[in-house]
Amino acid sequence: MSCGSTSGSPAFLLEDKPSPDIGVGCYQPRTMQAHELSQFFRMPEMVDFRQYVRTLPTNTLMGFGAFAALTTFWYATRPRALKPPCDLAMQSVQVAGSDGARRSVLLDSDEPLVYFYDDVRTLYEGFQRGVQISNNGPCLGSRKPDQPYEWLSYKQVAEMSECVGSALLHKGFKAAPDQFIGIFSQNRPEWVIIEQGCFAYSMVIVPLYDTLGAEAITYIINKAELSLVFVDKPGKAILLLEGVENKLTPSLKTIVLMDSYGSNLSDRGKKCGVELISLKAMEDLGRANRRKPKPPAPEDVAIICFTSGTTGNPKGALITHRNVVSDCSAFIKMTEGAFVASSDDTLISFLPLAHMFEKVVEFLMLSHGAKIGFFQGDIRLLMDDLKTLQPTVFPVVPRLLNRMFDRIFAQANTTLKRWLLDFASRRKEAELRSGIIRNNSLWDKLIFHKIQSSLGGKVRLMITGAAPVSATVLTFLRAALGCQFYEGYGQTECTAGCCLTVPGDWTAGHVGAPMPCNIIKLVDVEEMNYMAAKGEGEVCVKGANVFQGYLKDPTNTAEALDKDGWLHTGDIGKWLPNGTLKIIDRKKHIFKLAQGEYIAPEKIENIYQRSEPVAQVFVHGESLQAFLIAIVVPDIETLGPWARKRGFEGSFEELCRSKGVQKAVLEDMVGLGKDAGLKPFEQVKGISLHPELFSVDNGLLTPTMKAKRPELRKYFRSQIDELYSTIKI
Repeated sequence: MSCGSTSGSPAFLLEDKPSPDIGVGCYQPRTMQAHELSQFFRMPEMVDFRQYVRTLPTNTLMGFGAFAALTTFWYATRPRALKPPCDLAMQSVQVAGSDGARRSVLLDSDEPLVYFYDDVRTLYEGFQRGVQISNNGPCLGSRKPDQPYEWLSYKQVAEMSECVGSALLHKGFKAAPDQFIGIFSQNRPEWVIIEQGCFAYSMVIVPLYDTLGAEAITYIINKAELSLVFVDKPGKAILLLEGVENKLTPSLKTIVLMDSYGSNLSDRGKKCGVELISLKAMEDLGRANRRKPKPPAPEDVAIICFTSGTTGNPKGALITHRNVVSDCSAFIKMTEGAFVASSDDTLISFLPLAHMFEKVVEFLMLSHGAKIGFFQGDIRLLMDDLKTLQPTVFPVVPRLLNRMFDRIFAQANTTLKRWLLDFASRRKEAELRSGIIRNNSLWDKLIFHKIQSSLGGKVRLMITGAAPVSATVLTFLRAALGCQFYEGYGQTECTAGCCLTVPGDWTAGHVGAPMPCNIIKLVDVEEMNYMAAKGEGEVCVKGANVFQGYLKDPTNTAEALDKDGWLHTGDIGKWLPNGTLKIIDRKKHIFKLAQGEYIAPEKIENIYQRSEPVAQVFVHGESLQAFLIAIVVPDIETLGPWARKRGFEGSFEELCRSKGVQKAVLEDMVGLGKDAGLKPFEQVKGISLHPELFSVDNGLLTPTMKAKRPELRKYFRSQIDELYSTIKI
């Protein structure tokens, strides 16, 4: 903000006086006008000064001039800290009479925020706001290999959406919040067009994950009684038809395909009573039979988001329009002084739209008339998409951040390069501690420019969530990328986020303060010795962003939501002195060792995964055993160089079989565990190196990249048994 300006005749700054109109800390200079200046230079003191200056050597005068110029340049370009929206020493406060629950200090009362914009209370209204303020600018973009992005305007998307919704009504579907429509597709413009078509007529979307697998997809179709599913590719249509042919999904009657397909597929559908129709034909049908939108109410269900559980069948979280709008509104409220989305912003869409994290971010963009550019569908081409699109908003997950961090340091492959990278990052991290975040420093120009350019060069906001991220990784990337970089915490059941770092607080090691749409309390977990009285316990959430329950699943709903409406997350949190929350453990997946000690394996795995040669870790223990063991997948890119430094040679597979390498990796992991404060019984006593990554394809990870622990135990049973039989302690 400008603190004043000068105009009129030539003038010099005379003095600074506090301006009562501007406030403390901002000064309004008074200026010396031409007639005063003439009198000023006739003063005896100024005559003597002019005579003294004439006696100085030219080099001295040039030095004074250069010093003055540098001082002026530094003053004009010196970094300034982003002004936080609150006192960073106290980011949350207790809610009266709430058993220790805390709320955001940004709220004026104990009532959680529900809406930020009066005219946006549903996902439909949010998109309509975007249509109005975008000036019919570009809305959804996609590209073919080696081609620029092609864009659909906001009015084109709105018109196509209403045509799709009208076609559904013409085919007999209801404009009601108990009408469920399936979407089985990667992120692409048609995804948003279809969902907005459903929202315009109060229908509910049911996303199907690309990588769920046939069994889970069959389960969801039956649970939601889906009779129509939109799919992107013929291969997915074939998968759905196989379910009908095998009499596994009798409710499915219509498949709408986005991509072109052959007549043989249509014929196959007819044989089992399923109609196949193209999305283009659906649009034409709706265009010929247009219906007036029947918008939903805020309390209506918008999305049934099936969580990819680590055990058992997926659970369908009922997410309302109010849930999504309140979560997005809370983000806008927290960042309004630091980041305001506009039609000039561009989002890169590559995180699954079937998950609520991406859904909330895309709603933020659509409600502000911004652009959404979709990746080509191949994660290996993401970097090319980033360079072409040049996004300003880039949501990420820790797995991607870890890869970025590892590759940056892998490229610093000489002592000098590593020293320069460390030195530059320390200089930028020192600015972070002062609240300064920028991308125009000397270190950015010399060291970090290439990293920033690899993301398109225009990123001004990044946000990470979905899993824990290392403080080391987050701090380094905040410094290197020089943009506002927020960390959020939450889960599907609270519509993505319930905590978020506050603008200006660029410290790592916590997940921020409660978002304004909810309050948070910690409850005792006695079996793990976490007590709320000590500021530790299970994280529980209550607010406008908390879901209604699980579809047709009262048992799991009662387990997640207590009678007072508190969502029990299963995570263990700790309040820090500044009112932020730190996630320190996990209540789920805990088990006892033979001596009675409780173990939370995920906490240990997160520590061990920072070991340089390690890509993935599965920590395992049993109630009849007194110690832990682990299955470790080495990093194929770093294991070789790391092992050679320690005198080991061989191919990746040979190194994985080497007892010497195994011992060295174990020692490195245990050293990290000791530094992180793991107790002796929390340290693994033996490991087995496995050359193949845990993945969705081999059934060892969920689509959200969480470990499927029962499957891992079964898959590695022989290695587990061997470790327990050979290790003596």
